Amino acid sequence: MATATPSPSPAAPGSPSAARTGWFRAGRGLLGPRRGRHELAAEEFEALALPVGDDGVVIGTDPHEAPAVLGVARPVPFDAVLIGGAWTAQVIALRAAGTGARIAVETGRRGLWTALAQAANGGQPCVTLHDVGRVPPQGPSVHSPVLVVRDCGVRPPRGRVVTAPWQSVLTLLPYVGPDAPRLLSGVGVVGIQRVSPQEAELLGRLLGLPQADVEALPTLPETVTLWCARGTWTYVDVRATEAETRLLGAPRRMD
Repeated sequence: MATATPSPSPAAPGSPSAARTGWFRAGRGLLGPRRGRHELAAEEFEALALPVGDDGVVIGTDPHEAPAVLGVARPVPFDAVLIGGAWTAQVIALRAAGTGARIAVETGRRGLWTALAQAANGGQPCVTLHDVGRVPPQGPSVHSPVLVVRDCGVRPPRGRVVTAPWQSVLTLLPYVGPDAPRLLSGVGVVGIQRVSPQEAELLGRLLGLPQADVEALPTLPETVTLWCARGTWTYVDVRATEAETRLLGAPRRMD
């Protein structure tokens, strides 16, 4: 009677016999199912891009329905001028506070900004209001960037607090005044809301705008701003949220 020969027991992973039989591959673990590698072709990389092109505050939507971003927290000094209404400046300030920036508002219209400051300062005073010429040093840093909003009329005095690393300044002008050439000279970004035809012609010369944009400026809707920077320009629609509208009211060019 023949004696059954016991089948050899599987070798333990890591043993010399396992290495010989293919159970274990040194440095690569146990053999498993074969799947394709997770790779993209070079032409597919663009599909991974985010619609926001830079860090900053989403101030609205551009004509291509992509988020338009204003970088107010920068390691270098940055200033901007908005020729428009306080409503748009307040939306920008509120959204900047939502990103963690501290907002210092220099204004002669404290009552206009009080509701925003009270709503934003839920847990800590992230929005402070100051009389014209009385903004104290803010101590900006990478961990605590600052946006100074200057709502000081059409002829704002020279401010005590100026641009610095991690401290940007947004100057609000209700319309184009005699100081416009000085205020717009060398500024990083200029935003223009609806203005008169005469103001549009002057801004066209100062900023080198195409004639089509000069003609469009007097007809802009309440929520649209033409933002200009370094020879480029784009129209941005704020598109306020429901919460912003409840706090700030309906969009308006003048206050």
